[in-house]
Amino acid sequence: MSEEHTPTTAVALHYDGDNAPTVTAKGSGEVAEQIIALAKEHGIPLQENAALTELLSHLDLGTEIPPELYLAVAEVIAFAYLLSGKRPES
Repeated sequence: MSEEHTPTTAVALHYDGDNAPTVTAKGSGEVAEQIIALAKEHGIPLQENAALTELLSHLDLGTEIPPELYLAVAEVIAFAYLLSGKRPES
């Protein structure tokens, strides 16, 4: 019997469609579990990516992601759009 794997670190991003995504929440352990629970409660798509989470977890809250992470984060946003049935305006 396998147990469900829960990430030990979580990072939440906000993307307004105009500016670079910003880090809105981050944490490990119990804080990570709370971030994940709130996302699920509000129907926010989740994607597990340990390497990207590790990089994003070093950014300060309210910080835009750096250009070096644009492609990786764009893939996450595209995944979230696909899951929620949204399409970019442009």
